[in-house]
Amino acid sequence: MRDFSVCVFCGARDGANPLYARAARDLGLAIATAGMRLVYGAGDVGLMGHIARAAQEAGGDTFGVIPTHLMAREVGKRDLTRFVITETMHERKKVMFMNCDAVVMMPGGAGSLDEFFEVLTWRQLGLHDKPIILMNTAGYWDRLTDLLHHVVTDGFADASLLGFVETADTPADILARLNTYRAA
Repeated sequence: MRDFSVCVFCGARDGANPLYARAARDLGLAIATAGMRLVYGAGDVGLMGHIARAAQEAGGDTFGVIPTHLMAREVGKRDLTRFVITETMHERKKVMFMNCDAVVMMPGGAGSLDEFFEVLTWRQLGLHDKPIILMNTAGYWDRLTDLLHHVVTDGFADASLLGFVETADTPADILARLNTYRAA
């Protein structure tokens, strides 16, 4: 079986709910323990830092991608298995996406939403068929899924859009789904 890589988009902050950081650590541990590679934004702050450190502590393979202008702000984590510096945010997203088999979206802010909508749009346009999973810790993405339903209901997207995104509540749920895709 070939290696399986999981791109995790997540916040450069911890967020208000301590469950987010705990979920990031648990997901990083689960990805590493399952022998999957973590692909993420190469920061050592917020949820990014939690997931990467947990994966590293479990002996996992880590692949981080960060643009030059965020090296100081996101504290570029240079001790990863692979550390890539890009010129732009768009290049960062492209490199992360091209080096993964599945995408998981943890809680995050505008940057995470930008990453999510870009890979969702690529999927809608038929440019890929990789799974996209929202990690809905403490219901964080409920409003986003409501918005996607609204977009479809009001006729701005085909109902197939809703089938491109899955939701899962816990790291264990995410890992179970990733294992299904990995086995396929």
